[in-house]
This record gives sequence, C-alpha cells and structure tokens, in this order.
Amino acid sequence: MVHVRTMHQNKRELEFLTDMIYEAIYIPENKPSKQELLNSPHIKIYYDGWGRTGDRALIAFNDDNDPVGAAWYRLFSENQKGYGYIDDKTPELGIALCNEARGMGIGTILMERLFESGFRDGYNSLSLSLSVDPNNRQALNLYKKLGFKKYDSSGTSWTMTISINN
Repeated sequence: MVHVRTMHQNKRELEFLTDMIYEAIYIPENKPSKQELLNSPHIKIYYDGWGRTGDRALIAFNDDNDPVGAAWYRLFSENQKGYGYIDDKTPELGIALCNEARGMGIGTILMERLFESGFRDGYNSLSLSLSVDPNNRQALNLYKKLGFKKYDSSGTSWTMTISINN
C-alpha cells in the first residue's frame, strides 16, 4: 500500500525531492554523480529556491513511511527555461520512483494526483509539459498511457503535454 501527500518544506523531503530530480534525468550511460549533475546551472533551476509560486510536489510513501517516489511541477520563465518549457503559464512536470517502487502502479497514482493538484491550482485550461528522451521507454509508455501527446522535439528529447481541464 502506498499513500501520497503534498511535500512538506523540510530538509528531509527537500533532499528526497532532489534525489528524485536526479533519478528523473535520463542518462543511460556514464551518468555524472548526483552532486555534479544537480549543481550544473541547467539542472539547478529545477530545485533551487523550491517553494515559490507555481511549485508543487507530491511524495509517495510505503507502509513503513519511507518515501518511494515523487512527482512535481514548476513554472519557468522565458529567460530561465526548463527542458520542457512551453510558456510562462505552463508548469513543467517531473516524476521519479525509487527502484523498489517501479512496476507497482505508483507512478500512475502520483501523476493522477498531480493532475488533480494542477487542476486545483488553477491550471484547468492549460497543459502540463515535460521533457522525455524517446529511448526512455518505461517513462514514455507511462506518459502515453496517461494521455500525454508529443508537442515538440529538441535534440534527443521530446516535449510532451497533457490537458488537465477534463
């Protein structure tokens, strides 16, 4: 059994969020260390100053109350874009699970709950965006199953969107 709740602004959960941001970065070979990758300016924008307007993160916990996954979104601006940037009013979404939590439906639960949060946060007429490497089949299959559609491509990544106004 898993339970999902909004992330608290405490050190433990912020550290878990950065762990999940690192896990969400798809680099199949020779992935840099967590410290190296998360301190690069193009990745640091995903967590630096977390808790600002437009930030939302949900964390999934197992029966032992250990965090096993997270899904989040954050707004970016034209002069500080994320990889899945569409516009200043469209939050970019991310998701990651610990290895032991994969294949159990937790990713789907997190995404559906994040859509609900997005709707409550006023994004009902907007889309959520994300960036995914099309070779990351596990992630791509989840996004397609949930209704994401390809919006654009850049380099080796696709930007995908989903409307949450249904």
